Amino acid sequence: MNIGLDRRHATPWRRLAGASLALLLLFLPTLAQAHPHGWIDMSMRLVFDDKGRLAALHQTWRMDPFYSLVILEELGQADGGGSLEAGLDQLGNDIRDNLNPHDYFTELRLGDDRLRLGQVSEYTVLERGGRVEFIFRLPLVDPVALAGETLRYQVFDPSYYLEVVHEADDDGPLEEALIVGDGRECQTRIVPADPDPERVLAAAQLDVDEQGESGLGRYFAETGEVTCS
Repeated sequence: MNIGLDRRHATPWRRLAGASLALLLLFLPTLAQAHPHGWIDMSMRLVFDDKGRLAALHQTWRMDPFYSLVILEELGQADGGGSLEAGLDQLGNDIRDNLNPHDYFTELRLGDDRLRLGQVSEYTVLERGGRVEFIFRLPLVDPVALAGETLRYQVFDPSYYLEVVHEADDDGPLEEALIVGDGRECQTRIVPADPDPERVLAAAQLDVDEQGESGLGRYFAETGEVTCS
């Protein structure tokens, strides 16, 4: 969750690798000809400050296996003989820089109020189990007390070229997909997306070289909910 291949798909995520990495996966003809073309498995942990206020969202994004394979192969073939770790570090810089103006595809609300998100300074990219992971701490501009109100968030690629879903198995989202830190007693749930059938059809008809309507990904995004007493 580019770089001169096709500007019709130059969303922030697809520019994440910068000029040094083409991320050919996004344009390979072997991909299905409908959106989304790849996915990210996400987990979320709420981080609180010493005053008990919500201060940040700690997120882990795991790129799908094929997407990861292409990135790792591209890094392994890069000129200069640098290490994989160095290449992943540069990838992390590019992701951070390109998604920063777009709040890391994250929308956060407390009750009816949308919360402002700050700039990421703590992040890393690593390879684990053959998959590339982007791990980062997304701070709030102003920490907030939850005070019994329901916190809701969505994480999505607006173009729906990549789908972002919580870590899950056959029984649904995993317990660790949404964690409230600091030992707080809170109720959590992950609400599945329920897009209008017409939008599902529209997304399915989008070809690899077509752009969906602005904000299409919102309608396919899961919603995380947290209510703390």
